Amino acid sequence: MRYGIVILPQFEWPAARRRWQRAEEYGFDHAWTYDHLSWRSLADQPWHATIPTLAAAAAVTDRIRLGTFVASPNFRHPVPFAKELATVDDISGGRFTLGVGSGGTGFDAFVLGQTEFTPRQRHDRFAEFVSDLDLLLRHEEPGAGGFSFTGDWFTAVDARMVGRPAQRPRLPFVIAANGPKGLKLVAEHAAGWVTTGADGAVGEEWWSKVTALVHRLEDTLAESGRDPGTLDRHLSLDSGGAYSLQSLGAFDDAVGRAADLGFTDVISHWPRADGIYAGRESVLDEVAARLG
Repeated sequence: MRYGIVILPQFEWPAARRRWQRAEEYGFDHAWTYDHLSWRSLADQPWHATIPTLAAAAAVTDRIRLGTFVASPNFRHPVPFAKELATVDDISGGRFTLGVGSGGTGFDAFVLGQTEFTPRQRHDRFAEFVSDLDLLLRHEEPGAGGFSFTGDWFTAVDARMVGRPAQRPRLPFVIAANGPKGLKLVAEHAAGWVTTGADGAVGEEWWSKVTALVHRLEDTLAESGRDPGTLDRHLSLDSGGAYSLQSLGAFDDAVGRAADLGFTDVISHWPRADGIYAGRESVLDEVAARLG
């Protein structure tokens, strides 16, 4: 099992830097931050930009992998976003993972004045976004010119990237998906799958639905001819109505259940002082002993 931690982009840099560095010192395998312009109940609180935060985190860490949890096309175009991702990957020495999803229907979906899209439109936009990023992040060889594409959602004319990728053939994608169409994207493009489980489900119902999602993923991989051993599986432990770092016992129980379902990676959230993900940082000290 590999262990991840989400550090929300809410802190001024001196405090944020300590958290990113401590995540590495604790022994976490990967650390993430949300890719939103603001988020749900925290919309009126401080909230820093994702890519600058990850670039700064890359500069003050050495080993831990870094990523978005998760990016979406809600307010991004693949050309400038690909350049930002490739640059952070270069700064980190090839430690970046792109967590990417279709985008929710909250604040980020309307902040730029967009109309409300149907689920099908959101999926079609997502599929095009992932395909374009897949092309762009492989980078051009010197003298090869730029990349052009014209789709229903995104257009590029002779776009240039930043050079050869820090990871070959490109940085890995971890795709968030629960539905059949999204899982097909996972099978086609992803190094890993991530799920938060079924929206609104809690407790045993949530775990039951996570189990069903795992079976749906297995069926999709079989239908596509993808070797299931080539795909990592990430589970957000804090999405089923219980906070995984409320105690060491709660953490161990959640990790054990995830392992039984075949997950290779689990992700928790850094404890906050109050509200969502409220907890004690002392629990992280206890968890760190498990990670060693």
